[in-house]
Amino acid sequence: MQNKRYSIRRLDELHQRNSFSCGIKVLDNYIHHFATQDKKRNIAITYVLNDEEENKIAGYYSLSSTSIECSGLPDLIIKKLPRYPLLPATLIGRLALDVNYQPKGLGEVLLFDALKRVSETSETVASLAVVVDAINETAASFYQKYGFLPLASAKLFLPMHLINKLCNTREML
Repeated sequence: MQNKRYSIRRLDELHQRNSFSCGIKVLDNYIHHFATQDKKRNIAITYVLNDEEENKIAGYYSLSSTSIECSGLPDLIIKKLPRYPLLPATLIGRLALDVNYQPKGLGEVLLFDALKRVSETSETVASLAVVVDAINETAASFYQKYGFLPLASAKLFLPMHLINKLCNTREML
């Protein structure tokens, strides 16, 4: 990200986590209490969009590994894959913006940063797709706008070849 007001980097002890509020308690709780524990336990890595002028977390997302049941994928995708019961994927477990930053288009910035990170590591760690847990219909609509497809329950996914295409055609901020 090349905007001087904002930076995206891994969450560390210098970030002001307690002032973050997106309006959804479970997402607020995660950044306040669990994100650093998940990092220490190698469960998830959290990246924050920091407002450098205000020294505040404007938003964040977490990345971790997951798997997709082959049977839950669309037939068009399944026919091109081996018949393994589970396939590797990357999970954006949480993506949230502080209420003071929500109308500014920064959710897209966070999403594309996450997709770019996954795309860049796909040569090192195999991942068939990125999976998201849409916490509500608004979140599901947000992800679907970028081509995410329904998986199971509230999950959606975006195949890696589409992620690479998006990252190659979109200039990052």
